[in-house]
Amino acid sequence: MNRTWIVIPMYNEGTVVGDVVRSLHPTFKHIVCIDDGSSDDSAEIAAAAGAVVVKHPINLGQGAALQTGIEYALQDPELGCIVTFDADGQHRVVDALEMSQRVLNDEADIVLGSRFLDDRTQISRMKRIVLKTAALQSKMSTGLDLTDAHNGLRAFNPYVAKNMRLTQNRMAHASEIVNRLAEMKPRYVEHPVEIIYTDYSKAKGQSLLNAVNILVELFMGQR
Repeated sequence: MNRTWIVIPMYNEGTVVGDVVRSLHPTFKHIVCIDDGSSDDSAEIAAAAGAVVVKHPINLGQGAALQTGIEYALQDPELGCIVTFDADGQHRVVDALEMSQRVLNDEADIVLGSRFLDDRTQISRMKRIVLKTAALQSKMSTGLDLTDAHNGLRAFNPYVAKNMRLTQNRMAHASEIVNRLAEMKPRYVEHPVEIIYTDYSKAKGQSLLNAVNILVELFMGQR
């Protein structure tokens, strides 16, 4: 089992998702985009670029889209690895490839991308503080020593995929994933990745406000 599926949740990403899928296709032949109730032509553009498209009739949130994509990939008997990849162009194909290879080589059950293992990612001081605080809080609550607990670039094997079972539909799914890992106790490693922040990706939810919302969700979840 050595087939890798790229899972891309998307909601109104028509201006960028075609380029994202085309950038992946020379390296990854199996790509599924979950159209989470988009009102634009995201689904048609992703399909034309070479992805399989699964549609949600209404917008359910990124967590729900990820779970749908994971369940789709699990139907492949040759599945060896799933990589979650954002539709807004902030992730790099080379990072996804390196992470998937570590899973396929059985180095770990899950490889988690971290923007804090090197200094390539250009990030504001305040957002860095917020995300590092989130990682610290996550460590305190789960025992997992992660430097970047809310990075959307992840690679994992079928064992992790079958046991992920995300129920938090929206952004709280990121915290839920860490909690699931604490329960499963899989072999995990972090991998240095570069996040490319563009005006588009910031507008789509990578702002400082979104990072603050992560902290609010984390601390509310502990009450």
